[in-house]
Amino acid sequence: MTAYYNEIDPYAAQWLRNLIAAGHIAPGDVDERSIVDVQPDDLIGYTQCHFFAGIGGWSYAARLAGWPDDRPVWTGSCPCQPLSSAGKQKGYLDERHLWPAFFGLISKRRPPVVFGEQVAQKIGLMWMSAVRADLEGDQYACGVACLPGFFAGSPQQRERLYWVASADGAGCHGVSQQNKQQKAGGNLPWRHDADRRCGSFWASALPVEGADNTRRLLPPGVKLLADGLSEGMGKLRGYGNAIIPQVGAEVIGSYMEIAA
Repeated sequence: MTAYYNEIDPYAAQWLRNLIAAGHIAPGDVDERSIVDVQPDDLIGYTQCHFFAGIGGWSYAARLAGWPDDRPVWTGSCPCQPLSSAGKQKGYLDERHLWPAFFGLISKRRPPVVFGEQVAQKIGLMWMSAVRADLEGDQYACGVACLPGFFAGSPQQRERLYWVASADGAGCHGVSQQNKQQKAGGNLPWRHDADRRCGSFWASALPVEGADNTRRLLPPGVKLLADGLSEGMGKLRGYGNAIIPQVGAEVIGSYMEIAA
């Protein structure tokens, strides 16, 4: 029932160990090697494998959704820098384009289900098309949904592509159909406990107006920062690179309901 976490950033890796020790995410081992150095045999014996693990967002999302720690699953939100404007959008030529390494491990170990996430910009859609082609060529069914942060109660739009690949095809068709419904102006099914799990966190958020005259909500517990380096920079980097676990939980929960 041991989970595997792959995270190259030392600060985030220690954060993972702290979360594991506190019991907030599935118990397991943290590997700080680059994914390109991980071999398929290194993963033997692990029930769950979380790549680009960050601060454990996918593991936490799985627990929020009711996914047991001993149920096999892989997750991975590949780095967005090759696709994002901030990362200069070098695409497949960027050394941070790590999908081939991730897919190589998937192809060798054949996990029953894989969840992932990526930016929803145009180049992200192109990336997703290539990912689907790889997965479907390897006999995985793949479903994709474009979801904003406020889908699960967050005050930020933060649209992302959430995808699921299933070795037996279960659940993927329904996810894609739900995404088509959303694009057509409909609403995705809202799980009955979503407000209870997500809404209360932002209920006490503090509205702050920045230098660009844009009002943003700061989550409770986040202190205002002054100019210059801060002890909170590591935390902010961790939060910035993380998925919104509550949205991930909705994706996983929807898959569980469809596949049941």
